[in-house]
Amino acid sequence: MKKLLLIRHAKATHDNGYIDFERPLKRSGIHDATVMAQRLHAENIIPKLIVSSPSLRTIATADIFSQHLSVAAPLTNERIYDASEVTLLHIIDQFPDEHEFIALVGHNPGIAEMLYYFTGKAKDVKPGAVALIGFDIDTWTEVNMNSGELIYYDEP
Repeated sequence: MKKLLLIRHAKATHDNGYIDFERPLKRSGIHDATVMAQRLHAENIIPKLIVSSPSLRTIATADIFSQHLSVAAPLTNERIYDASEVTLLHIIDQFPDEHEFIALVGHNPGIAEMLYYFTGKAKDVKPGAVALIGFDIDTWTEVNMNSGELIYYDEP
């Protein structure tokens, strides 16, 4: 069985002076990401690997999760930033099979689209939200439409 934890980055500033890629988390976003990581820890939902978009707000969110879940520093994949559903599917499809449980930290609409694609569950995925999806498969290349089950969902 494989498990995928989809994480939408926490709340980021929309202040002028930042290009989209470099928008930092708001104080409330840092708080929300911390709370969500603590909730996952309390539920023993701890991925073995975190893969993140390299944008400032997503890598900051991923760092908070890795610290609170005692997971290695997140890996980045530049293709996650501004990715379409097809691109995200290709990224997940190429996850290393030795990892049964991987977290992907990204952006909307991609995170919400992947949740719907894998589970058929449509949700307004808010900043900082998490969705744990279980797959009855042996390799990441087997993930496909409606192949997952939503096991856990929470938002700040």
